[in-house]
Amino acid sequence: MEHTNTPQQEKQQSNKFTYWLKTSITARMLMVGFLVIVLLIPLSYINVLIKERSYRQTDVVNEINEKWGSNILVYGPLLKLPYKTYSEKTTYNEKTKTYLKETETHINYAYIFPEKLDVTSNVKSKSMYLGNFESAVFTSDFKITGEYKTPDLKSKDIKNEDIVWDKASILFKTTNLKGIKTEMTVKLNDAVYNFETNFNDNNNYKNRLDELETGFIDQTILEGSFTFNMQVIYDGSEQIQMIPVGKTTTMTMTSNWADPGFIGAYSPNDETRSITPEGFKVDWKVLSINRAFSQLYLNKIPNLNQFAFGTKFVVLVDEYQKSERSSKYGFLVIGLTFLIFFLIQTMSKIHIHPFQYLMIGLALTMFYTLLVSISEHSNFLKAYLVAGISVVALITLYSKSILKSIKFSAFIGISLSALYAFIYVIIQLENYALLVGSIGLFLILASVMFVSRKIDWHND
Repeated sequence: MEHTNTPQQEKQQSNKFTYWLKTSITARMLMVGFLVIVLLIPLSYINVLIKERSYRQTDVVNEINEKWGSNILVYGPLLKLPYKTYSEKTTYNEKTKTYLKETETHINYAYIFPEKLDVTSNVKSKSMYLGNFESAVFTSDFKITGEYKTPDLKSKDIKNEDIVWDKASILFKTTNLKGIKTEMTVKLNDAVYNFETNFNDNNNYKNRLDELETGFIDQTILEGSFTFNMQVIYDGSEQIQMIPVGKTTTMTMTSNWADPGFIGAYSPNDETRSITPEGFKVDWKVLSINRAFSQLYLNKIPNLNQFAFGTKFVVLVDEYQKSERSSKYGFLVIGLTFLIFFLIQTMSKIHIHPFQYLMIGLALTMFYTLLVSISEHSNFLKAYLVAGISVVALITLYSKSILKSIKFSAFIGISLSALYAFIYVIIQLENYALLVGSIGLFLILASVMFVSRKIDWHND
């Protein structure tokens, strides 16, 4: 005989289940845990929003830099010296039934680097804005001097009589031709030569350098050692680098930018480096023994970009990076806030509905959208304070209506304020972030263990 529950029995079972949900600690824990997982969904969308705004910032900064002038890489000057090579070609004459030997002459090029290269760069920097986005731009005045010794290709088995002395020229390679603000000339001893551009349709656009070349230089200059002197004024952005082509290369850079970052293969001299809020002054010295390339190349100059060094003009305030780091603690903030409400509910026998937990969680996620939107129009500290105070005040007032107690709602407000302050400190730290975060979490865990030690966890 089949047994069926009467409506009254079903109602009693439903009431028992409802009562278990209201009174069981296990049920509350499952419910709170489920809501925390659900709230990870809006948190993930907030992270996507932060990344999208960060990409937008990158696009705007690139737009600013494109209009003003891009980064600068200086490579040269280099001596381009043509020379002759010979090859024999044998042909068979059908009429005479003999072989004829012909000597063919080919023109190749030797690329000779200077014996000494001294660069002085005076950089006037400023911040440029487009909307709320900032980029570092500058005008740099380069003075480039140095010395060549008498060209000698005997080490490459090239005879002096095979060198085409009257067809020599000077090369200068660089990025950011658009940013050059002066006519490009080079003074060799007392003679001045103009540079002209050589377009090079190189498929490797990322590493491509534009090439400037003079006309043929006076042969008499090459009969002994000679000096060179040139000046270039650039409008540029983000960074300045040079390749140390001199057998001895020195570079001195001064600027009014307070936050330089030194990049590339070589670091500046620590003993003479000076960085103040008004700017910086640094210098480099690179010897030929410090680099893995020679002073002379035949036929082709290798890509030496990996040996470049210089300065990056850093914009320290990266609001989106800080917002992204802050959002990574969203799970921790929601989890700890729910834990506080759960402990208060368990210890005081106050009933909190799942919908009220959900509203509190959504208020906590709103902190990050407020933080991102406000930080685009202000600095990160002000944005963090406004967003934090708004969310803490909202949840504190809301908790008063739930908990019916000023004491509990004040405790919620103080706990949230301390938690947001703790996270702000961690965001500001770099070297000690992990240490401070670990100690803070340990203290939070110890506090929870202490408060919850007398709870009857078997009340199911």
